[in-house]
Amino acid sequence: MDRAINASRLSERLHALSRIGKIEETGVNRLALSATYKEGMDLVRSWMDDAGLATRYDNFGNLIGRIEGKKKDAPAVMLGSHIDSQPYGGRFDGTIGVLGGLEAVQTMIENGIEPDVPIEVMSFCDEEGHRFGVGLFGSRGITGQLDPGELERTDKDGITRREALIEFGADPDQLEASVYDPSAISAYLEMHIEQGPNLEALDQPVGIVSGIAGPRWMTVELTGISGHAGTVPMEKRQDPLVGASYIIAAFNGLVQSEAGAPSVGTVGSLDVFPGGRSIIPERVTFTIDLRDSDLNRRDTYEAALENIIDKTAFEYSLEYTIYDDGGTTPKDASENIISIMKDESRSLGLEPPVLMSGAFHDASNMADICDMGMIFVRCKDGISHNPAEYASDEDIAAGTELLYRTMLKLVGK
Repeated sequence: MDRAINASRLSERLHALSRIGKIEETGVNRLALSATYKEGMDLVRSWMDDAGLATRYDNFGNLIGRIEGKKKDAPAVMLGSHIDSQPYGGRFDGTIGVLGGLEAVQTMIENGIEPDVPIEVMSFCDEEGHRFGVGLFGSRGITGQLDPGELERTDKDGITRREALIEFGADPDQLEASVYDPSAISAYLEMHIEQGPNLEALDQPVGIVSGIAGPRWMTVELTGISGHAGTVPMEKRQDPLVGASYIIAAFNGLVQSEAGAPSVGTVGSLDVFPGGRSIIPERVTFTIDLRDSDLNRRDTYEAALENIIDKTAFEYSLEYTIYDDGGTTPKDASENIISIMKDESRSLGLEPPVLMSGAFHDASNMADICDMGMIFVRCKDGISHNPAEYASDEDIAAGTELLYRTMLKLVGK
C-alpha cells in the first residue's frame, strides 16, 4: 500500500503514550481528569504544538488542536476520539483516533497542502465514563447535551467532577463558553479499534461504520422479605433474587428473539442485600444495558422487558422500581462520508466491510450537529477494555491512511 502518512512516527507516539498510566506489561489505567490523564493530554498537546496546530484546553477538559483553512470562517472538519481509559484498559481504545487524527493533519501540513476549511483534532474528555459513572462527557458538553447535576457526580473517593475539572485547570462555571455553535462543524471523523471480532473473522484490516447503536440504560430494584434460609418454607418466600434470575434469563431471550438482528442486552452489575449465605435476600438491584441500531425495535424490547418485570414481581409478591439511567438514540453515519471512504479504500486496494458499531463513541453525539463518519481498525480476538487489547501497527497505519484521504476530500483537496 502506497502511504502518505508516517507510520513509524504514529507507532512511536502510540507506544510513548502507553507508558503514561501503564499497568502490567501492556495495560493502561488513565482515568478521566486524573493526574495521569493530564500528563497524557499534555504529551499529546506537545505533539500537536510541534506539528504546527494551535492548541487549547476547553472547560470540559477537552484538548483541541486547530489549523485554519483558506476560508477561515467556514465550518471546520473535526477528527478525534479520546485517550482516557478504563481502570484495567488497553493501549489502543480511543487513542488511535486521537493520534491518527493528528498524524493525518501533520501529514497534510508537511506536504504543503492548505485546506479550504479549518481542521480541528479533538481529544475528548471522559468518553469512558468509569470515574464519574456517565461517559461521553466532553462530546456531550460541546454539543450542549449535559444533564443537570453532572458536575456534582462523585468518584469512589468522593471527588466531584467539578473539583476534578478545577484540578485539571478548567473552569466549570464557564462551561457555556466551551459549547460549540452547531454551524461551526461540518463533519466529524473518528477512527477506533473495532472492539469486536468481525474484522478479524473477515481478515480485513479496516471497516467502515454504517451507524452507532443506541444504548438504553436502566437500573431495576426488586424488594421482597428477608428471612432465615433454614426456617422459611419455600412456598412462603418472597425472594427478589429468584425473581431477578427469571427476569435476567427472560431479558437474554428477548434480545435474541429476532434472528439476525443486532440487538444486544447485558446485565453487568447485580447487588444482593444483605448478602449473607444463610439469609434470604431482601433487596436485589441490577443494571440493564439494551442496545440496538433500530430505535423502534429497541423501544419494543424495552416495553416487553418492563412487562416481564411487572409480571415476575406479581408472581413472586415483590415490589419493584425501574430507574431511568438514560442512553442515546441510534445514529447513522453520513452516506456521503461512507461513499468517500469506499472510493478511497478502493484506491488503496482495500475492501472494508460496512459494519454497525454496538459500542457508543463520541461520534454518536457529534452526529447530532454534523455529518459523521467512523473507521474501525481490526483488533485481536475482538478484545478491548483489557490489557490484552491489541491492534497491529500495520492495521492502524492502513486505517490512518484512509482517515487522511477521507479528510482531504472533506476539506476540498
